[in-house]
Amino acid sequence: MKKKGATQLTVAGFIITFFGSLLFSTKAIIVKKAFAGTHIDPLSLLSLRMLFSLPFYLGAVYFAYRKAVYAKFTQKQWVQIIILGLFGYYISSLFDFLGLQYISAGLERLILFLYPTFCVLINAFYFRQKVIRIQQLALLLTYSGIAIAYYGEMQVDINNPHFILGSLLIFLCSITYAIYIVGSGRVIPQVGVTKFTAYAMLASTTGVFAHYLLRGDYTLLYSAYTGFWTYGLLLAIIATVIPSFMISSGLKQIGSNNVAIISSIGPVSTIIQAHYILGEKVFTEQIIGTVLVIAGVLLIGWKSSQLQT
Repeated sequence: MKKKGATQLTVAGFIITFFGSLLFSTKAIIVKKAFAGTHIDPLSLLSLRMLFSLPFYLGAVYFAYRKAVYAKFTQKQWVQIIILGLFGYYISSLFDFLGLQYISAGLERLILFLYPTFCVLINAFYFRQKVIRIQQLALLLTYSGIAIAYYGEMQVDINNPHFILGSLLIFLCSITYAIYIVGSGRVIPQVGVTKFTAYAMLASTTGVFAHYLLRGDYTLLYSAYTGFWTYGLLLAIIATVIPSFMISSGLKQIGSNNVAIISSIGPVSTIIQAHYILGEKVFTEQIIGTVLVIAGVLLIGWKSSQLQT
């Protein structure tokens, strides 16, 4: 019998989260291409990402209220949504874009995907949520793979003068994103996935725009070169809007711990894309790590089928 408040893993939830994670993994590739091809700064690129995303989230709010009876959020819910939005797609994204100036896309994704560890720790120690054995085994496989791949790349890129700074920025990104993931898993069941995602993204967009107004490079607005607009559009549609709704739906269906584990496929996807698109090298340690990460994700998929029988 399912306990009240528990979240079961479903096939639909697994698939939505899996493909949402794959789309999210394209972000680092697009950002690195934008930096190399246009020399745009991180804040300006992040602002373009949110600018092109904004109409979709405004539309989501409009259609959500057309299809459902209007229900006011409580003051507590408004505060939670705004804070989580700022953590998830403003503060976290800013750390990420800044860090990507200094380290490879593959390394960025590996460090970022320490966040499921923080998710599980927050849930276990703050919310007293039990980590079941299947999750423990999946985490062990997944993070063993990530650790091995990270070690291999660290040996190659250790002479990078900005290696530590870039790694630290992405580490901070993983912490802030973990806060968003865990908090989202708690708030979404109360307010609904579409409304939460739309308002959280609107809050983060406000934060980004305010930052740009204060510290942004306005010369880009008058530049004759328009290539960076294309990268901003790609970031918005492919790496932000579509996957954000998919991940939020996954959080509602299967819970933050399972989302954190399944999303570990992201580093694998990014490493492969970085090799073929950016020309980043693939190391033996990365191959070994990839196998272990896939094993962890397949284990979750197998468990989902068991829950449906």
